[in-house]
Amino acid sequence: PFVTLFHWDLPQTLQDLYEGFLDRQIIQDFKDYADLCFKEFGGKVKHWITINQLYTVPTRGYAVGTDAPGRCSPMVHTKHRCYGGNSSTEPYIVAHYQLLAHATVVDLYGTKYKFQTGKIGPVMIT
Repeated sequence: PFVTLFHWDLPQTLQDLYEGFLDRQIIQDFKDYADLCFKEFGGKVKHWITINQLYTVPTRGYAVGTDAPGRCSPMVHTKHRCYGGNSSTEPYIVAHYQLLAHATVVDLYGTKYKFQTGKIGPVMIT
């Protein structure tokens, strides 16, 4: 089977506590979550997707605000209402922390769970 660790389903609690992927704390929390998943399901799962659609979360969630968490600058012309945000900086911060979270989890798998002989990577769309 294939398992996706993150497919636009960030717990609301993490968004409320520290704004999710806008804060570096997400890297450790994502690592802890992945560690639990690898430990509990690694014997059955051979294909891990760390983050699905690395491109669309920063752009649609933080640049234009069409998808969760719906953040963008007031000047962005969209049919959707934005809930705060800065379209000129937040997409880059989110992309940066997503890549660091991905790399941290890949490193974790390679150092602690390599014996499970699975494959791990992101899904990219352009």
